[in-house]
Amino acid sequence: MPTTRRAPDAGDAASDPGKASVRRLRQTAERLTLEQSAAGASELTEQNRRFEAALANMSQGLCMFDAESRLVVCNHRYHEIFGLAPGELAFGITQDDLCRILIAKGFYPPSVTPESIRESTRVALLDGDGLPVLRELADGRVIAIRYRSMEGGGWVSTFEDITAQRRNEARIAHLARHDALTDLPNPRTLREEGRALALRADRREIAAYYFDLDRFKLVNDTYGHGVGDELLRAVADRLRAALGAADGIVGRLGGDEFALLRLVRSEAEAEAFAEALLAAIVRPYALSCGRLDAGVSIGVALRRAGAAEDVETLLQNADLALRHAKSNGRGTVHLFDPALSEAARQRRVLEAELRTALAENQFELHYQPLVELGGQRTVGVEALLRWRHPERGLVSPVLFIPLAEEMGFIVPLGDWVIRQACRDAAKWPDHVVVAVNVSGIQLHQKGFAASVLAALREAGLAPGRLEVEITESVLIDESEASLDNLETLRAAGIRFAMDDFGTGYSSLSYLRRFPIDKIKIDRSFMKDAQTNADALAIIRAIAGLGASLGITTLVEGVETEEQLGIARAEGIDQVQGYLFSRPQPKAEIEGKLG
Repeated sequence: MPTTRRAPDAGDAASDPGKASVRRLRQTAERLTLEQSAAGASELTEQNRRFEAALANMSQGLCMFDAESRLVVCNHRYHEIFGLAPGELAFGITQDDLCRILIAKGFYPPSVTPESIRESTRVALLDGDGLPVLRELADGRVIAIRYRSMEGGGWVSTFEDITAQRRNEARIAHLARHDALTDLPNPRTLREEGRALALRADRREIAAYYFDLDRFKLVNDTYGHGVGDELLRAVADRLRAALGAADGIVGRLGGDEFALLRLVRSEAEAEAFAEALLAAIVRPYALSCGRLDAGVSIGVALRRAGAAEDVETLLQNADLALRHAKSNGRGTVHLFDPALSEAARQRRVLEAELRTALAENQFELHYQPLVELGGQRTVGVEALLRWRHPERGLVSPVLFIPLAEEMGFIVPLGDWVIRQACRDAAKWPDHVVVAVNVSGIQLHQKGFAASVLAALREAGLAPGRLEVEITESVLIDESEASLDNLETLRAAGIRFAMDDFGTGYSSLSYLRRFPIDKIKIDRSFMKDAQTNADALAIIRAIAGLGASLGITTLVEGVETEEQLGIARAEGIDQVQGYLFSRPQPKAEIEGKLG
């Protein structure tokens, strides 16, 4: 008889605990599965939200393309960079379609095509170095694009607008190569561009023009550095205009010095351009202070076609020519002569030897008597510097004093002269005054007066026995340091003599404004007094002026009895010259001081 199975009813679970447990476990598993699915969906939703937020807040534009080169992701910043409306790009369009949209909107220049974009993408993905591809848009902006491959195909591109960064980099690079005040090339750039100019000279010559403004310091002192800067910028503008489209370069070397390099075909063309430069620069300037006139001196040097001089040598030669132009009168043009180079070499040697001379005690003082006509006795001596060179013998002061002033070496050298003169004079009779020449450069030094007073104390010499000789030009310079030094020395009892009176500026006003003890009449007047009525009249007038103001008068260059007679007849107080003695070393002059 066959068996049959019945379906379990509700009572079975109660009667079969094992089956009930299985059922509960199944239900629990189903519930947990549903909860996990819900949690996973929630987590996925949260991840998507975070991803969308990250895309929306990126500072870079981002595009993602699949293996078929179809757009799958594009963020808000990408739309901003290319001026696209939100949602304007449909997902699924190809890279070529996207490029056509950007070209149509005018973001890419006509030279850019979908094919060129596709090729640059392929190359960047092959390189795989992550370095940016720089693309300039039609509006001048620069976009840095980076490409990254994805697993399974496709790639991600990021787009960063680096326009501001590139402009800052360009500005920094420009400042490194140009003068901040005038925007002209600086010395380094001038020389680099000059070397490039030399390479393309071919059969042409290179002309170098080296120039500075005459008396530019006076502009700064009179109107202030602001006006001085205005003038330099205006000069730079005129130099640019003068060069124009010619093959060359103009730069600022520093201060009021400029240089210009230009290709020319002949010396005549080079000189004609120099004259044109001169004419352009000296035209009056309209500045904030009003109309201002400026002078300039120009040195010119030529490198002949095929010659071997480098740009540096060419500029040095032009500088030497400029120095010669200034020494022969300002406002001129001078063409370099090879003899100037030899003179410059000798000058450099002399400069080096001059510095060594002080350390090696090669300097000595010679003294020339100052004779009082009333009793015809020596009442003082003038200290005159001599350089006893170990090989050259006695070097003329005419050679080394101007050089010492240009070098700034006159300050320590002048200090030595004053100290030595004070030491020597301290051993002589009390009625003998020692006169020392002082340059304007020394008076400019803030500590000059203190140094002189220290020399007097160290030597034990009374201030009234030191006579400081200054020229008229020193009094014209009314700088604070100079006036302070003069007043301090005057208050200490030191005497002052005005040297070369009548040869310089208007002297009378300075006699009134600054108390002078002695006027020294230049030797040129005594030399001509016997044959030139004007020279004799000047001596007579100065003698009368001194008598009326109570100022001692001394005439230099008395070499004959006839000249001595003129000095007596005109009422001169003291004389100095070869008739009485040439300048002599201390040991020889001491016998004439009794």
